[in-house]
Formats: sequence, structure tokens, C-alpha cells
Amino acid sequence: MPTETFEFQVEARQLLQLMIHSVYSNKDVFLRELVSNASDALDKLRLAALKDDTLGADVSDLHIDIETDGEARTLTVRDNGIGMSYDEVGRLIGTIANSGTAQFVKELREAQEAGGAEGLIGQFGVGFYSGFMVADEMTLVTRRAGESQGTRWSSRGEGTYTLEAVEDAPQGTSVTLHLKPADSDDQLHDYTSAWTIKDIVKRYSDFITWPIRTVPGKTDGDAAPEPETLNSMKALWARSREEVSDDEYHELYKHISHDWREPLETIRLQAEGTFEYQALLFVPSHAPHDLYTQGYKRGVQLYVKRVFIMDDCEALLPPYLRFVKGVVDAADLSLNVSREILQQDRHIRMMQRRLTKKILSTVKDTMTAAPDRYATFWREFGSVLKEGLLSDSDNRETLLAVASFASTHADDEPTTLAAYAERMKDGQEDIYYLTGETRESIENSPHMEAFRAKGIEVLLLTDPVDEVWVDVVGEFDGRRLRSVAKGEVDLGTEDGEQKDGEREKRSEEYAGLLGWMKEQLGEDVKEVRLSSRLTVSPACIVSDAHDLTPALENMYRAMGQEVPTAQRILELNPGHLLVKGLNQAYKEREDRTELAETAELLHGLAVLAEGGRPKEPGRFVKLVADHLERSL
Repeated sequence: MPTETFEFQVEARQLLQLMIHSVYSNKDVFLRELVSNASDALDKLRLAALKDDTLGADVSDLHIDIETDGEARTLTVRDNGIGMSYDEVGRLIGTIANSGTAQFVKELREAQEAGGAEGLIGQFGVGFYSGFMVADEMTLVTRRAGESQGTRWSSRGEGTYTLEAVEDAPQGTSVTLHLKPADSDDQLHDYTSAWTIKDIVKRYSDFITWPIRTVPGKTDGDAAPEPETLNSMKALWARSREEVSDDEYHELYKHISHDWREPLETIRLQAEGTFEYQALLFVPSHAPHDLYTQGYKRGVQLYVKRVFIMDDCEALLPPYLRFVKGVVDAADLSLNVSREILQQDRHIRMMQRRLTKKILSTVKDTMTAAPDRYATFWREFGSVLKEGLLSDSDNRETLLAVASFASTHADDEPTTLAAYAERMKDGQEDIYYLTGETRESIENSPHMEAFRAKGIEVLLLTDPVDEVWVDVVGEFDGRRLRSVAKGEVDLGTEDGEQKDGEREKRSEEYAGLLGWMKEQLGEDVKEVRLSSRLTVSPACIVSDAHDLTPALENMYRAMGQEVPTAQRILELNPGHLLVKGLNQAYKEREDRTELAETAELLHGLAVLAEGGRPKEPGRFVKLVADHLERSL
């Protein structure tokens, strides 16, 4: 059969230029594409041999060879797989010359403009033609298993390609690339270098089922060295738990995470059915130092049929599980033309939901089975996990169940919400909490006085995210989450509810003072009222039930969001000698100039007690100094 020459269409030339210059961000992936095609061919041959005993194909040593020749500057990827017939070469390798090329180019350009979310990997020729990124000319020689005649295809990736029949082709397919000169400025490496080939195979194709062997070219007339197998073929996630030792799992974790310590938990998952995938995930034993930085790289690698696709696949886990490391290997996925960006299809969402639930269920099991390991996990990752309470409503109940918090119940042992609920006093309906920068500052807050006196447990929340999620979640198991620093608190008296008559009498007694202080403090306070939460301190500042806390206001402003400053409420302790004396002086004196300063000082002290600062620190210091001077 004579050699036939075919001319590329105009659109096909455009597509080749896009493939060479625009589609792939890393030229090294050409070898991944060629090895992946070779692996698929070996899979197809093994399946065909099982179905057809008369095929006559040798399947005893299925493998992939990579041969380099530094002098001729060629690289050949060869397999002894299923191979292709003459017609198949024209149909598969010549895909981009088909009548649909114009539409293909149009879709590719539109998808690139939209961020690269196209799903065009279904055409065999696309990955094959990535070889033109590094080669001036490509030659393919192939023979289909069971046939006697082979086919040679050749092209310089410009205007034409040729097809011819050959008689001496071995079974399988070999692709030879006539390489461009190395150019470091263009990230074009020397692909005849044995080290470069080993590095690329290790990075992208280490877990391919079939052995990938390198056959270095002869040098200085010496005999060619023995072939070397480059890939480990140890896809630990594809082997049963009994076949893999803990040491092997730990070595894989260290390889993926670059962490010298052993993982805290190893999680396996195998999904079967209409959409199959396997996952091997690891929970580190220590939080990385950059976990909360904007550029933090997530640690889950994505493979498709053991071919490496991407290193930090953000679509596989929600952001609050970004510390999890591991591998996910799918049987098939919708990838874009360069296999570098995932489509947001239902399979991706399905995997994310399943992986998330598996990780959270493992944490929940660890709480019961290994409390020490759970304590380590929560100490290292509790803060980031609580981010999920804001973003993942589907798993919110599970997250609340696995969360633990410091509380006044114990100095050094955190509590779960369920354990808190079991300890609630008779008649207590709400779960109380207080947020702050440190445990010590919260415990010393005036807001805690009545709760400490009554022996009512309070959660002590010190993570910045605590300021937000408590308002979003609102309740646990039907019990309201309630801040002890917001709204009015009435814990009753020792012998039951305080009598209405006594309340009214006290309100009447202090009504004048409260109104006068509101007038003196003006816009600094929304209201001045008597407190039922204070037992030691003279005054405290509280927020209204639905107002933002000062810490939350500052957090929003730090993120560039403008929020109006909410007026706070000043509460006075009617049992404190200072407040009693202030009330008495208010009733007796006509000149209340000094009393106005005392009221201002009392408000400033309340602001300081909750970790704030007076509106005018200089004036506040002067007032304190003046009052101290007069007291001497």
C-alpha cells in the first residue's frame, strides 16, 4: 500500500497551535499522556485476550518501554498492547482532521475564556498531539493484535500527515518524538536525560499497573545497559488492607505530605457501582504552620486510572478539611482537555460528599475508641474544623457532635455539647457560653460572676471563628446557645424566683440614677439598667440580644467590611457599695459635677473589664488621677 498524504484543515492547524502553546501549563505532561495511552492499550489487550482465545496475542510480559537517543535527539514510548489497524489510526489519531474540528476549536477557545472548565478529553488525538509541544516531528508505528500488517503515521504538526502500511511492525504501538533543542527559558527540558525521564515518570505515572522500563541509548559504542523499571506499581489504595503494612502506609503519607512524622489516622474508602473510585486519606498528627494562610496548598492528589492528574485538588474536600492528605483514584472523570482542571459535575460533588462523611465518621469513632488520639486531633485541627459549622449545613449536626470546648466544668479537659447537656441543672434551658481571647480573660470577666456563684457551667470559647458560628448555629439538640454577655440574664435567687414586688421596689429606688446616668453618658450607651448577672463587680457592659459583639465588629472590619458600631448597655450591680453610694449621692446632692465624672469612670471601668478601651483614654486617665488625689 503506497504512502498517503493528508492535509490538515485550517481549523486543525489552529487546534495544533493551541495544543502546543496554550492548553498545557507544563510541557512535561506530554510523557504522562503518552504513557497513559500505552497503559490503556495494555488494559485493552488483557481484556481482549480474556474474551477471545483465538486472538493469539502474547500477554505474558505486558509493559511500557521508554527509549532515548541523545545523539539523534529522539524519545520513543513503546507498548506491546492492543495496537491499532490502518483504519483505526486514521480515525483515532487523525481525529483532529475530522469535520468536527471547527466546533472543537470553537469550544476550546470558549472554555479557555470561561476559565478552562471544558470537557473535551474524550478525543484520543488530543492527548497524543501534546507531543508536539516538545517535538518537531512525531512518528507512530503500530500493529493491532491478531493482524499481520502494521501502520506508520508521521507528521511535523504543520500542514500534513502521512499514513502507510508496514510489514515488520511488532504488536502494539511505538511513538517516536524527534525532540526540539532544550530551552530552559521556555521550560523545555532535555528529554533524552535519564534523570528527567525518571523524574517525570515518578511524578505522574508511578502507580501505573504495568511496568514502565527505560532503555537508555548506547553511549560511546558501549553495549546498552539493562532496562530499569521506573515506576513502583504500588498503588496501595488498590490493595486490600491485609496486603499493606502500616509502614508502607506511613511511607506513602510522608511522600505525599513531605512530613517526617507518622499520620494520626489512616482512612480507606472504596466506592463501587455506577461510579467507582478509591481513596486513601491521612490525618496528620500536627497542624502545618501555614494552615491558615491564603496560599495554603491542600494535600489530596487526584489520579484517574492510576495516572496522576493534579497535586492539590480543591474540589475533592471542603476547605475546612484542607489539612487532610492522601490520594483519590477514580475510574473515570470529566476532565478538561489538558487534564489539569476538573469539571464541576455530579461525580465530583458525589465524591466530596462521600469523602467528607467518611472523614467525619472516622473522627467520631476515634472520640470513643481512642480518646487520646481524638484529643490530639482536636487540639491541632479543632479551630479549622469549626469553619465547617458555617459552610457545611449538611454535616453541621455531625460537626457539633465531634466538637469539644473548654468549659468551667474542668480546668484541663474539654467537653462535648452532649456532655454539657447531660450536666445541665434542673430548670436550665439554655447552653451558656462566653467568647474571648484567652481562657483567663473569660474567667475573670464580670459576666461570669452570677454563673460562678450559681455553679452553672459556661463554655469558654477562645477561637476567632467561635464569634461567628455560635450565632449561625443557634442551638444544639433543641437547646439554645446563649451568650452570658448578651441580653438580660435572670438566674433566680437561692430560694426560687425573685419576687416581682422586690424587683419593682429596687427599680423604683434606682430609677432616678439610671435615667440620669443615661443622660450623662449620652451616645456611649444604649441603656443603663440594673444587673442580675453581677455579684462582685460594680458594673459591666453587655450587648443587646441580637447585636454584634465588639470582637465580631473588629473581625468584619479587618476583612474590609464596614459595620455600624452598636451601642452597648451598661448594667449596674445594685448590691455593690460603689453603686449604692452613687445612688445615695445622686439623691442628696444638687451639684452633681463630680458624680458625672464618677459615672464616666464607672462606664470606662466596665469597658476595660471586658477587654475594650475607653473612648478617650487620656481623659479617662486624668479622671482616675484626679479622683485618687481627692481621696488622699
